[in-house]
Amino acid sequence: MKTLVTAATAILMMSGTALAQDEAEQAAPAETTSASAGFVDMEGAENGTATLTGTPNGVLIELEVSGLPAGEWLAFHVHETGTCDHESDHESAGGHFNPTDAAHGYLAEGGPHVGDMPNQYVGEDGVLRAQVFNHMVTLGDGGEADIAGRALMIHGGTDDYETQPTGDAGDRYACAVIE
Repeated sequence: MKTLVTAATAILMMSGTALAQDEAEQAAPAETTSASAGFVDMEGAENGTATLTGTPNGVLIELEVSGLPAGEWLAFHVHETGTCDHESDHESAGGHFNPTDAAHGYLAEGGPHVGDMPNQYVGEDGVLRAQVFNHMVTLGDGGEADIAGRALMIHGGTDDYETQPTGDAGDRYACAVIE
């Protein structure tokens, strides 16, 4: 009987150790990637930064951009090409990043596409400060939705979330290459 109790105790202790190891593995922090982006305005002057953190569930974008229209909601998107040439009015960044050819906008049937993000509010000081999470994209994995090497764009108008292909978002006020 003593052998049976000793064996049972040993099994319970091993089970407890295994459970503790499983819990420790589950509590381990998720692997992340990071990138940064420096914004330039319509004249080519530096006017802000973004820090991007890739997670297993999407990308967190923290940005601060100055010199924007105070007290306005402005469109914010990921664009397909990582080039921000102010002399082309940032047209060098191409269209919205849309690898699945989905419709533009949260209100459009078949939308949104991966480059769509909500409008952002610019404070009375002309500075946009935001943290935006895009669950449809990745950072640095080389997959179809990877935004590394692409551009972030702040437009001069509000995205109406349905007009194709851009949401009638207006001019390209600030552009940043994701590096």
